[in-house]
Order: sequence, then structure tokens, then C-alpha cells
Amino acid sequence: MTPKTNGAPPTRTVDFGYQQVTPAEKTARVRGVFDSVAGRYDLMNDLMSGGLHRLWKRFALAQTGLRPGQRALDVAAGTGDLGAALARQVGPTGLAVLSDINQEMLSRGRDRLLDRGIAGNVAFVQANAECLPFPDASFDCVTIGFGLRNVTDKDAALASMRRVLRPGGRVLVLEFSKPQAPGLAPIYDAYSFRVLPRLGALVTGDEPSYRYLAESIRQHPDQPTLAAMMRAAGFEDCRWHNLAGGIVALHRGFAW
Repeated sequence: MTPKTNGAPPTRTVDFGYQQVTPAEKTARVRGVFDSVAGRYDLMNDLMSGGLHRLWKRFALAQTGLRPGQRALDVAAGTGDLGAALARQVGPTGLAVLSDINQEMLSRGRDRLLDRGIAGNVAFVQANAECLPFPDASFDCVTIGFGLRNVTDKDAALASMRRVLRPGGRVLVLEFSKPQAPGLAPIYDAYSFRVLPRLGALVTGDEPSYRYLAESIRQHPDQPTLAAMMRAAGFEDCRWHNLAGGIVALHRGFAW
């Protein structure tokens, strides 16, 4: 909270990387980041992770519990990696909804899926994760991959995801987290702050956006804190599985 000097009520601030900004400013800045990087987003994911992001997503998808005919929602769907796989899992009689607050990313995701012939059982909705425009108990599984840390109000987003889940449904949150393996943290820090921004500058011409992404990872809640936030949002049996020594974690929770 940042107090005003004129005696007015304090102005709420949130993290944008290492900066403190108003919620509206963070939303606008994050939109600007992804508008800037959308064209090279998939290439950068491969370069940044050495292709490991595909294995992390595959692990998450193995935990969905989805069956043909069910309904799945991918929040912050980006260019559609998870959404495409969800569409395959629910089959032609089910539905996979891809939502993202950023229209540029959503458009690229739609184009990618159409190019792969995935069209009949998918829908694309521009939506804010904090106030998802779907009825209560609409989905059997909700996923969000590498998107929660960019959300302005994470608690609101988790509560919104809980609201749209059917009883017995599950949420899967795949996100960068806090390294747990001994000696990994300093190596990861050096990579994140020395290599990643330069790689972003080389490939996309946008070093500041990738510096923000590195900072946003450091500001994101650690594994136990995120699990506690999920429980506070109404999820039960919240657990996590560390990947790559804790660089990434998959959190899971259920709606009962």
C-alpha cells in the first residue's frame, strides 16, 4: 500500500517485476509485454527452456483426468499449446475453451490450432482471468500454464477458476517457482538476469520485456504460499510437484 500525501485513502499497488504500480497500470503493462513478444513467443519458449517447456506441459496434461465429452478451460492460453492438447483429450463431443486477456496472443493461438486442423471442439474467448465470463460449474478441468504470475490479482483469478469448476473438477497451475535443488538457485539467477534478457533482445528486439519476465518469476509466490492461496480460494487437496529441481512446479487442487 502506498499512502497519498493529501490525506486520501492509500492507493493499492501491485508488483510489476520489481516495480510497484497500480493494478490498472500492471494490466496495461503486461498487455504491452505480450503484444510485443507475441510474434516470437513460441520460438522464445523453446530457446529459453531448451525445449523443456514441452515436457513440463506434457506432465501437466497427464494430470487433467479428462474424458471424452467433458469440458476444459485453459486460462492465459497464449498460443494454444495446452488448449490443443485439451481439445484432443475431450474429443469431438467435448469442448476446450481457450481464454486470454491479450487478443494478439489469442489470435495467434486460434491461427495455430486452425493450421493443425483443430477447430470443431474449441472456442476462443478474450477474458480476464480475475473475472472469467462463464457460468458457475461449467468445466471439468481448468488449466493455466505460465500465466498466473502475470495476473494482477492472483487471489481473484484463483477464486474465479474455482467458481467455474464443476464438483469433482480440478485446477492445474503450471508455473515457474522457487528452485529447491542444492546449488541451483544462483545458477538460475545468473541465467535469468544475464542470459534471458540478452536472448530476448537478440530474438525479439525487446530486452525490457524479458527482464520483466525474469523479475516476475522472482516475485511469484513460492510453492507452499501458492498452495495456501489455492486453499483460500476454495480448492481442496492442494498439492504440488516440482519439476527441474523446483524451477517449475505443477500445483493441483480439486473442487468438491
